[in-house]
Amino acid sequence: MKKTNIGLLITILFMVVLSSCHNPVESSDNKLKETVKKYEKVYEWRGVNRSGIYNEVNLLKEWAEDSPDLVWEFEGLGNGYGSPIFTPDRMYVAGEIDSIGYLFSFDNFGNLLWKKPYGKAWMVNYTGSRSAPTIIGDHIYLVSGLGVVYCLDNNTGDEIWSVDMIGDLHGSFPLFGYSESVIIEDDLLFCMPGGVDTNVVALNRNTGEIIWVSKGNSERPGYNSAQIINLKNRNILVNFSAYELLGHDTKTGELLWLQNQDNTTPLERKPGLGDTHSNTIIYEDGFIYYAAGDGNGGVKLKLSEDGKTIEEVWRNKDFDSYMGGIVKIGDYLYGCGTAKRDFKSINVETGEIGSILKAGSGAVIAADNMLYYYNFKGDVMLVTLDPLNMEVAGKFKITKGSREHFAHPVINKGKLYIRHGNIIQAYDIKNK
Repeated sequence: MKKTNIGLLITILFMVVLSSCHNPVESSDNKLKETVKKYEKVYEWRGVNRSGIYNEVNLLKEWAEDSPDLVWEFEGLGNGYGSPIFTPDRMYVAGEIDSIGYLFSFDNFGNLLWKKPYGKAWMVNYTGSRSAPTIIGDHIYLVSGLGVVYCLDNNTGDEIWSVDMIGDLHGSFPLFGYSESVIIEDDLLFCMPGGVDTNVVALNRNTGEIIWVSKGNSERPGYNSAQIINLKNRNILVNFSAYELLGHDTKTGELLWLQNQDNTTPLERKPGLGDTHSNTIIYEDGFIYYAAGDGNGGVKLKLSEDGKTIEEVWRNKDFDSYMGGIVKIGDYLYGCGTAKRDFKSINVETGEIGSILKAGSGAVIAADNMLYYYNFKGDVMLVTLDPLNMEVAGKFKITKGSREHFAHPVINKGKLYIRHGNIIQAYDIKNK
């Protein structure tokens, strides 16, 4: 189902007035939830808790001169940069063909089960799909580059409902199109339209109905896939708009705090300058970590116990990944540099760089005490998990596919998946 613009506008204005009085509207559906829904597993961007760390064991610790064995590949995904998402028996990935967005479903052996069009795709620049699907229960949630949030049936790909963040929620396009992979909490789906009065919105994930609306800082989106921090007394939605890191109470929509990305002065700000914040934050033991290549760089924040305030602990401008993600293992973060194009570790206690690997800028994930790095030149590297002396334990180059090497790699059931534009490849990295 899809609301009319007039109906949604009335709802939005009502929500804004109520939220300004700190009197959030609660959905009656919340009172009728089935307990089991709270425990449904979510399959989403960068794995469990969006951490970039995959719970795989007995993987190869080095690769021979050739690449790991190529198990299967599929060519014909169309243009796109979104990573695949796995459920126990399916893989889902989106692509653009002739200006139309398609969702593809495969089994674990690479056999195409179905290919379903979901709507128009982003065709302005870096054309193709952006976000990765979020899957829970029988539903798939996907955002197009044009800002339409789709709820699809995961067995058929048929549309259940959709909400247009531009037409319905009065959002604002970022320069390179909407790129977030939506995040779910119970029956709430969170998205960032980036409108003046509709900056961050919570929808009922079963119906698409508006639950709450926040003005945030009235900025356009920052290409960011949000994270949820679970505290004792509240949960906090954390994401980036163009120039702010925002923390909202997930139940009420109250804006608790924000942190300015102050590398670009207000007079200099315009689309494409200082507003590219694509990395999901990491939270652990009372601290928030992030890397913003077009913002404050690498940052550690202390979050108060009640979640209402943040305090900056350190900042390192050299830890400036735009969109390659970061992982935290032990006392170190791992991610790429942009001004200095390399792969590096950074000590979470001091904010100092531990090790630098001349490997170019790229995307990082981890599994079984090893790092996997896919740089923007198409090199795939296996890297030792030594924060003071990282070394390459294997390397091969992706020679097939199309356009930029921006998709993040994924590991599932002993296989490394690399998506390069219109092709996806599965490599066997299991130790025999």
